Amino acid sequence: MLRKLYIETVGCQMNVLDSEMVVASLRQRGYTLTGSLDDADTILFNTCSVREQSENKTYSALGRLRQWKLRHPEKVIGVMGCMAQKDQKLIFERAPYVDLVVGPGQLQQIPELIEQVRREGGQRMAISLGRRDGSTDEIRRSHESFDPLRDPSMRPTPFQAYLRIQIGCDKFCTYCVVPMTRGPEQGRPPDDILAEARTLADQGCLEITLLGQTVNSYRYREAERTTRLSDLLYRLHEIPQIRRLKFVTNYPKDMTDDLLRAVRELPKVSSYLHVPAQSGSNRILERMKRGYTIEDYREMMQRLREAVPNAAVSSDFIVGFCGETDAEYELTAELVKECRFKNSFIFKYSERAGTKAAERMEDDIPHEVKQWRNNDLLAIQNRISFEDNQKFIGQVVEVLVEGPSKTASRRESDGELLQLTGRTLCDRIVVFDGMPRLIGQILPVVIYDVSPHTMFGGVVMEQVEPAALLSL
Repeated sequence: MLRKLYIETVGCQMNVLDSEMVVASLRQRGYTLTGSLDDADTILFNTCSVREQSENKTYSALGRLRQWKLRHPEKVIGVMGCMAQKDQKLIFERAPYVDLVVGPGQLQQIPELIEQVRREGGQRMAISLGRRDGSTDEIRRSHESFDPLRDPSMRPTPFQAYLRIQIGCDKFCTYCVVPMTRGPEQGRPPDDILAEARTLADQGCLEITLLGQTVNSYRYREAERTTRLSDLLYRLHEIPQIRRLKFVTNYPKDMTDDLLRAVRELPKVSSYLHVPAQSGSNRILERMKRGYTIEDYREMMQRLREAVPNAAVSSDFIVGFCGETDAEYELTAELVKECRFKNSFIFKYSERAGTKAAERMEDDIPHEVKQWRNNDLLAIQNRISFEDNQKFIGQVVEVLVEGPSKTASRRESDGELLQLTGRTLCDRIVVFDGMPRLIGQILPVVIYDVSPHTMFGGVVMEQVEPAALLSL
């Protein structure tokens, strides 16, 4: 019997990859994807717990399904991912018509759990052990490995893919739920990673992004041999079809010299490095339990700039963390001005249940203060991004064409010409006009204008592949 699946995904790249693998496993059971709730036999929500807004979005979506489930009791509703691991039975209490609650360590059980619900009725829950519920080895084993089934239709584009090299996190920042929801840090075996990369290459992927909660912390020990992220990059670089390699997200203390050498020496490796700082204040960093000082971060940035002078570095910042003073916020603003990040992801502190910050610290910064600091830091970063992007005007950059831009429109004079978008090797967004058949190619584009977040250009005609030139 042909079944139809509807799936919604919120959160990070890890969740996007998790959804791809779940969809691939359900396709093996005869499922097809649908964008319509009414057509679906099964509805899955892949959830995030990093920010309260993501959880609220999921609970709101579940609330809208209450009457729908009454009309269609035979259909299955499932909640998977980090919120499922964190809230567990609370989801059933808030939405008793939900059938499945499955943590990120048990995703491979989803097809069978759905069938159990259909055959026997009742609710099913599959979650990993909590960080206090057993030994480290027992907790690791409770986060099951997922056979890396892949579904190209779920990727950002047919020629870009995520590849997980690590699960879990052992950093235990006081504001973060990830160590509790995704368990202890574990590196995947390098041979498995290489085999999956070759499969992705055979499927037409030109660009692979390696994923880990702190991806540069990757270590895999086997007998007397230890494989690091730099070692992986050298081996992945040898796969002929792969043209670009990226990796996110990095931890400042693990930005080692061997990794920076690999970024400098390997032409396929992106010089885009995302290295969250979170704050410019040592007292706040200590309260966050980030494990480094601002002097450590500056030293890391100096080594990075010396090793990879053309690196594009981005960062994360939390404003309004517990007890943050105006002076401490100003230290963060000064750090952004000093480091001149390509871009920064800026968040207002949101208390998360189950974290040390929620247990031990008062969320004492008023919302309006958090909002002002957020807007001020964003304005500083936007000014820097715009100034640095202007340096590209007149330059030719290589762009991997990802597809039509969000605001793509046909030009009356050219008929078939579209506004396309893509990214440089250093992860800058470029918008330009071109034919749809250019999608999936790496092309030279000359930049003629910029904004803080986007560069605008035109294809350098004489360097375009002949097959693409036919329609230009």
